Amino acid sequence: MVVPHPRQSAAAIHQNREQRLCRLNLVRAPFALRLCFGHSHHWRRRLAHRPCAPRKGERSQSSHTRYADCANQVHALKLNRMTLRNTTARWGGITKTFHWLIVALIITQFVLIKLAQNLPAGGEKIELYARHKSVGITILMLAILRLLWRWLNPVPALPDTLKPYERGLARFSHAALYTLLFVMPLTGWMMSSARNFPVSWFHLLQLPDLVPPNRPLYDFLHETHETLAWVLVAVATLHALGALKHHFVYKDNVLRRMLPFTRTP
Repeated sequence: MVVPHPRQSAAAIHQNREQRLCRLNLVRAPFALRLCFGHSHHWRRRLAHRPCAPRKGERSQSSHTRYADCANQVHALKLNRMTLRNTTARWGGITKTFHWLIVALIITQFVLIKLAQNLPAGGEKIELYARHKSVGITILMLAILRLLWRWLNPVPALPDTLKPYERGLARFSHAALYTLLFVMPLTGWMMSSARNFPVSWFHLLQLPDLVPPNRPLYDFLHETHETLAWVLVAVATLHALGALKHHFVYKDNVLRRMLPFTRTP
């Protein structure tokens, strides 16, 4: 039987004590523990470069220093999680993703319909219209998810320097945009149903008809859909001009807090 040297026993006790301190700090934040040692390979690689316990051959640090290192790691994980959610001062990463993805899809809608209108009757024209419908259904689903996420998160407040009419315009543009994100896809869906045209989501999911075939109803919905498209352009332009005014005239962070890959306090 091999008896360990007294110095080796003391070193092992010291190492175990440091590991317990690190584990105690991580247990205080269960979500951070899951991010460190769960399915996130990114954080496991980061923690691998700064282990809590000393590796073989490395000089042992003090317990206080290693406790501070573990606390900093947990704090970084908390900040990374917080950036996904909204605060009263900024928009979170998920809201930004919803916003800019919907913007890109709306631009795609105008491009698709313009291309389809310039084509002669045939299979290619029908396919472009089918893609237009699929993108519209995607916008409708994203709008529902975005509205649910907005209800579950705080909304950043408008600057106190705004005048009452400017606050009213801001609220109007937001309410109008949300309304159009729901009404536009639904009128297009009903328009296709009234003409007995099928509506599917990228040929993966066949959607039911919302209304029975009715040619006069189709004509009314067609005019309504086109009118709402121009209303959407006008409201989106007003919204964009307001954001640019905040950035270049008022010099506040209203635009910056919605831009991707930016951090505002």
